[in-house]
This record gives sequence, C-alpha cells and structure tokens, in this order.
Amino acid sequence: MSSIAMSGVKPRAGATDRSDSLRPLALAAPLLLLLAFSFGAPIVLLLSRAVYEPTIANALPHTIAALRNDSAGVPAEPVFRALADDLKTDQAAGAIYEFAKTLNTRLPGARSQVLRLARLAGQDPAPTREAMIKAAPLLGEDQGWTAIRSGSNRFTSFFLLSAFDLRWTDQGTIGTVPADQAVFTRVFGRTFLIATLVTLATLALAFPLAYVMTNVRPVIAGIVLVLVLLPFWTSILVRTAAWTVILQKYGLLNDLLLWLGMTSDRLELMYSRTGLVIAMTHIQLPFTLLPIYSVMRAVQTSQLRAAQSLGARPFTVFRRVYLPQVMPGVLAGCLLTFILCLGYYITPVLVGGASDQLISNFIANYVNVELNWEMAAALSFVLLASTLGLYVTMTRYLGLDLFKMG
Repeated sequence: MSSIAMSGVKPRAGATDRSDSLRPLALAAPLLLLLAFSFGAPIVLLLSRAVYEPTIANALPHTIAALRNDSAGVPAEPVFRALADDLKTDQAAGAIYEFAKTLNTRLPGARSQVLRLARLAGQDPAPTREAMIKAAPLLGEDQGWTAIRSGSNRFTSFFLLSAFDLRWTDQGTIGTVPADQAVFTRVFGRTFLIATLVTLATLALAFPLAYVMTNVRPVIAGIVLVLVLLPFWTSILVRTAAWTVILQKYGLLNDLLLWLGMTSDRLELMYSRTGLVIAMTHIQLPFTLLPIYSVMRAVQTSQLRAAQSLGARPFTVFRRVYLPQVMPGVLAGCLLTFILCLGYYITPVLVGGASDQLISNFIANYVNVELNWEMAAALSFVLLASTLGLYVTMTRYLGLDLFKMG
C-alpha cells in the first residue's frame, strides 16, 4: 500500500482535476509541436519579412552612419565617400546584387545604376561625388536618398504601405503612389468581388438543392449527395482543366446553348470573368451545400405544420419559422466558400483572363518569379488579416461558429 493510503490522506480534488485536464494535452503535445514547427513557424517567419528587411542597413553601414550627420536631400562629399567604401566592400563580399535588388523594389530602375556604381567604386582612386552621380543619376535626386534613408531601419512599413498602394513621400508623409503603379487595391477589390459573386452563385444553387434533398426519400437524397460530392474524387487541377474544354468557343457549353436556341452566336467564355465564376462555382458548390443541408435536416417539420395550422401563410412560415433556423448553415456555407475563394490560384490562371488574376496569383509571382519575398509577405499579411477579420466579425456579431456546425 502506498504511503498516502496508509496515512488515510486522500488526494485533493483540485489536483486530480488538474491532472485529468493536462493528460489530453500531454497526449496531443507531439502533434502540437509538429504543427508549430512545420506549419506555424514558417508562416510567422514569412509574415515577419513584411516588416523586417535588413538588407540596406547591412549593406551600407558607413553610409547610414554618415547620413546621421547630414541634412535631408542630396548629401555632401563625405557621404559619397562612405557609400563608395560600402559598395566596394559589398562587391568583394558578393552582397551587391542582393542590395541592388532590394533598392530596386523601393526605387524602380535602381538595380542597373547600383551595379554600375559598384564597378566604379571598385576602381582606384575612389570616385568623386560628381563621378558617382554621373554613373548613377538617382544619387543626384532626393528620392534616391529617401529610399536609402528609409532602408536604414531594419524594421520598415514600406511593404505594408505598398500593399495598399501607399508610400512615404520625400516630405516624410504618407501619400499614394502614381496612378500607373497603383495595382494592389484594384486587385484586392477584384479578389473580393469575384469571391462575392461565386458565393452568391453557390448559394443560389445550394439552398434549393439542399431543400429538395431534405424533402425527398433518403435513397434519392443520397444519390444527389453523391453526385454533388463527385468532384471531390478528382483534383482541383483536373476539374479546372475539364472546364477549359467545356468553356471553349467550340466547346460543349457553347454547343448546348446554340442547340437550345439561347444564343445566336458562340460566346467567349474562356479567359473571361464569366467563365471564371462558372468554374469556381462548380468547385465550391459542395462547400456551400453541406453546411446548409446539415442544418436543414435538423429542422422539425412539425413546427412548420403547427405554424400553418395557426393560419400563417406559406411565405410567412418560411420567413418567420424556417429561415431563422437554417440561417446559421447558410452563413457558415457562404463564409467557408468566400474564404476559400480568396485564396484561389490555379483556376484564375487556367480559366480567367489577364484582368481576372486574383491576389494569390500576385503573391505566387513575387515568390517564384521576382523573388521579392517581402512584398509577397506583405500581401499575404493583408489577405490573412482580412480573412481573420471577416471570420471574427461573423462569429462575434452573428453568433456563427463553424466548429459547431452539423
């Protein structure tokens, strides 16, 4: 017998409850650690690059130190000498290309001038201020030194401001970028617009279909459910590729419309917003249907019959009794579809036109083509914040919880 049993002392109830509550956490600890290192940490590291960019500060330590003793605008000769020394050091260390690329993101066209200036700085004797301005005209302009000064701080708001088509002006205030460079607000607006159109389209199809499924025999409802879930058996790439065949000018959909007499000429559905919405609606339909169907099945028909027996008209029964009970499923399905549409990438590439690319396409381009991880991180941060804000709003003010659906 244990000493506790021998002494007749029983364990405290609080200690037992605490031990019982910690046991499931200990069992899940390996999975939580795996998620933290394989999923959480990479996301945090990526998003941190939206505000942390030390390349310019690391590449120009002497220049930044000299700028602290100089006034705004184009600096004096000592700053240019420090810049020449820094560029010579960067050229020898192989860091000049990364610095040129980083400065080019803040000041388009700076890369070639920086590389030319680095070659000049490596010569003996050291180049003069006039020679350096001649080799790199950006050094003779206020905006060139504004870009360098803004990069002297390792923590920056440059990329987050750029995600909203904003920038720091030479006067130290926040202003809009030129109209020909204002891209991201328009792309974010397009992304949310297409997500809204697809959500409304899936709702228009899913609500009546779910209602029919709850009012037919279980065998028929099961068959319909299998047909709805059938696209899940293939990858999204295959489904999207199938729509490229259907939506072509001489594809199946145009043939059907002509045969039914609904159109007199073939429609341009490929590489258009209409075709993109059609393809995304087909892919997202199950995500809207299933939450609505699961809630509709729980509605008791006796309540509807009771309302009718009390004299309520069919539309009143639907609006006052049926719709409030199924609304959580409707909101859950729409929210799920809307959030998933915000991150679409493959379907806009294959079906949408050049003016229908979503924000995820720009993020992928910055990662895979331009290697501008900072701008990709800034766009990802804005998209993630928008998604989380939408979810928190729905769950807090509308009383919706996706984890309790079904």
